Amino acid sequence: MNTTPDSILLAGQGPLYSELRQLIESMNYLVITTDSYEQSPMPVRLAIEVTNSDLTLKKNTLQHLDHLLSSDIPILTTSMAFTATESASWTTHSNRVCGFGTFVPLIERHLIEIAPALQTSPPIVEQAAAFFRSLGKNIAVVQDEIGLVFPRVLSLIINEAVFTVMEETATIADIDLAMKNGTNYPYGPLEWADRIGLDEVYAVVCGLHRDLAEERYRPAPLLRKMVLAGRIGRSSGQGFYSYQSAREGDQA
Repeated sequence: MNTTPDSILLAGQGPLYSELRQLIESMNYLVITTDSYEQSPMPVRLAIEVTNSDLTLKKNTLQHLDHLLSSDIPILTTSMAFTATESASWTTHSNRVCGFGTFVPLIERHLIEIAPALQTSPPIVEQAAAFFRSLGKNIAVVQDEIGLVFPRVLSLIINEAVFTVMEETATIADIDLAMKNGTNYPYGPLEWADRIGLDEVYAVVCGLHRDLAEERYRPAPLLRKMVLAGRIGRSSGQGFYSYQSAREGDQA
């Protein structure tokens, strides 16, 4: 009896990488990288690419995966800042590319959205859905638009909250308190931004503004400045709130 676990090739950069790897491995899959695959090729069930903010890296990674893997292996790619159709256009075997999207922390996400590119063949969508269900997630198949649904709407709420900070309408804490009490959200938008990563939010908003060219999607200048300064939230120790004491405690 063959008990070898299915292999999943995981590539790209971003906060989703480590959390997705942990989740995949917890479900008894074997996660491999492009480097390990090149050194010792093995059968893989599918490949996942998770870069959001770096266009050049995303394009190069997808083209490398397309060249590396046989044409029947699905490639799932995050379509948070770039549509799946655009991402698929960079590859030779575009029919096996399918978009998906979610925000971290993954443990809080009960649903993952799948967005087929115009080029995606139906069997690839079915394989993507089956895989994410095997990770214990519900699935929604949505249209191929930047940010999909939940990440897009939440990013725009956060962007508007950042404009509210800039206009000094209220303090950061009061903006979060008003939104939590007014909407019953689990977090205020600025607290949520820190948890997700301001760079991920900024990538979605920039993608919408670039793709749709509408003023309502213009990124808040303060959001851009904070990303440039490396103040992207919990992972960096500083966002709209400070997490330095927690990081120092982790290192103690």
